[in-house]
Amino acid sequence: MATRQTQILARSLLTPAVGLLFIWMIVPLALTLYFSTLHYSLLDPGSEAFVGLENFRYFLTDPAFLASLQNTLVLVGSVLALTILLGIPLALLLDQPVIGRNIVRLMVIAPFFVMPTVSALVWKNLLMHPVSGLFAWIASLFGLTPIDWFNDAPLLAVILIVAWQWLPFATLILLTALQSLDEEQKEGAEMDSASAVSAFIYITLPHLAPVILVTTMLSAIWTANGVQYVYILTNGGPAGATETFPMLALTMGIRSYNLGMGATVPLTFFPLFAVAIWFLSRRMLRDEAIR
Repeated sequence: MATRQTQILARSLLTPAVGLLFIWMIVPLALTLYFSTLHYSLLDPGSEAFVGLENFRYFLTDPAFLASLQNTLVLVGSVLALTILLGIPLALLLDQPVIGRNIVRLMVIAPFFVMPTVSALVWKNLLMHPVSGLFAWIASLFGLTPIDWFNDAPLLAVILIVAWQWLPFATLILLTALQSLDEEQKEGAEMDSASAVSAFIYITLPHLAPVILVTTMLSAIWTANGVQYVYILTNGGPAGATETFPMLALTMGIRSYNLGMGATVPLTFFPLFAVAIWFLSRRMLRDEAIR
């Protein structure tokens, strides 16, 4: 009886917070659904008209849809691969007892606290500039032709910069998980003369698996929804080579003053992203149940 009363009390106390979060989520979603069914141009106020699914039909048949979908998937997948594949060895290195370890950790984590606008401008004007950038100067030292990153390889440039921004986050989360690893398991592996590779594969990696899934999910959400890097670095160009879904929504909704199409873009991307998040969540719950 005491347990049941405690559960009822806990749910009662949580209800206001849950209700507020639900309203916070459902109101923007409902407004987005509403505007997606309208022809709503800010240049012609008062001429709003209900068009049903016409905005979706127009957008799904637009060549920009497949191009932006491909760019978004390439950006998210590449950033995730770089942050996870580089974050694991960095976390392993930072977990070693070396002199000045706290200072090194602070330096590695520091890029995560830099404003995206500032880091994008620094990379664009000080590092990757084809004439006066640091990379161009290094290339000239070896007699090489500097790369015009934002014309010759714009999507690759955006991927590298976004991965640089999110790599400290992945490293920090993975390092925290490594520090929670049971020392007895490490000692047991050493007593059994297990190699470092075997200990990593059979002890460290299974311990990091749930954390890797969480890091993947959070990084995917933030990377897919981010528009500031693309907007500042390439503005979606050249010729739509870096136009992602958020950038396309900005172009159609704000620049074209068409709120109906601007609301259609995120709603089209939402089911694809929701399926991926659902899969990762189910995988995390299953792994947690096994553990």
